[in-house]
Amino acid sequence: MSQRILIWDIPTRVFHWALALSFAGAFLTAETERYRDLHVALGYLMLGLIAFRLIWGLIGSRYARFSSFTFRPAEIVEYLKSLLHRHPKHYLGHNPAGAVAIFLLLGLGLLSGISGVLLYLEIGGEMFEDLHEGAANMMLAVVFIHIAGVAVSSLLHRENLVRSMMTGFKSGEPGQGITRPFAWLGVIMAAVMAAFLTFYQPSGSGTSGEGSTQSINHED
Repeated sequence: MSQRILIWDIPTRVFHWALALSFAGAFLTAETERYRDLHVALGYLMLGLIAFRLIWGLIGSRYARFSSFTFRPAEIVEYLKSLLHRHPKHYLGHNPAGAVAIFLLLGLGLLSGISGVLLYLEIGGEMFEDLHEGAANMMLAVVFIHIAGVAVSSLLHRENLVRSMMTGFKSGEPGQGITRPFAWLGVIMAAVMAAFLTFYQPSGSGTSGEGSTQSINHED
């Protein structure tokens, strides 16, 4: 008999929503010099989140591990075909389509973040600028496809996948869920992110003022 079981641990949920918000914020602040420091801070935050997810994908709880949603190409194709026939196989964790989206988001986020850091450090010039913008735009496209996939899967399976990623619960058989939510780790993640965004200081911010003072003195 199906019952309410815990599928997503708290660190996985914190990562999911924090990555979504940091990417959205970084994307929206990319074209204005006024919010450049915030854009850079959110980029660093994204890289930190992805680094955490790569580790958590190896040592995390059952459904957070990459091994639980690594599918063969044939399985992915079969699942996509089943969506067209409106009879997709149900997965408690990530389904094959969702798994592809997650790996793409991690890869593109890593590419966008690293190229952004190199660009910020004035390394590579136009090459990394094009790479940074291209990776970010591709990531945005994957986000929209992922949202559409979540909506379709929610309708076909008659379950609210957005709510489950917020609460961590789904319907399943006893014994299929996880037993440890790792709340302590989620609290640490939230505290570290809040502290980083609060106390982040752009590199070189102190030297710009010094340079301006020297310039004024020179003119005098």
